Amino acid sequence: MKHNSTAKEQSLHPTTSGNLQLQSTPEPVEAELDERIRIALSAASEKKAINSVVLDLREIASFTDYFLITSGTNERQVQAISDEVVETLKKAGTAAARVEGYKSAEWILLDYGYFVVHVFDEKARKFYDLERLWRESRQVQLPPELVSEANSSLRSKS
Repeated sequence: MKHNSTAKEQSLHPTTSGNLQLQSTPEPVEAELDERIRIALSAASEKKAINSVVLDLREIASFTDYFLITSGTNERQVQAISDEVVETLKKAGTAAARVEGYKSAEWILLDYGYFVVHVFDEKARKFYDLERLWRESRQVQLPPELVSEANSSLRSKS
């Protein structure tokens, strides 16, 4: 098992000879975001999504490259965020391959293949804690214009 040099193994036991370059701190990394992810972030921000995060999974997952994780404060807002992302991306020429969890609106998953959007209510986000589950990924530093200003104001009111 020591000779296995998978990305997961390298992230657990980084070496200087490995091809995978990891930051030693959990600081978000700067990355050029695909336009579709930028559109999804902007759409979520329009509906006052809170705590938006993009995780870069390219080194550790084969099923998608990025997770966009965001939250709403109630069922209606979670659905509104999801609707806005779906409609805005559809107008831009990108349709969701799959949408799951819309009726319950605890966790709505929007699968775009290259990236997956997770829209949570706050309680479900804390419970499932995807950021911890995928802690081997890199968190992408988001441009300020793509992050809702509601992040701090809504969080403090709830």
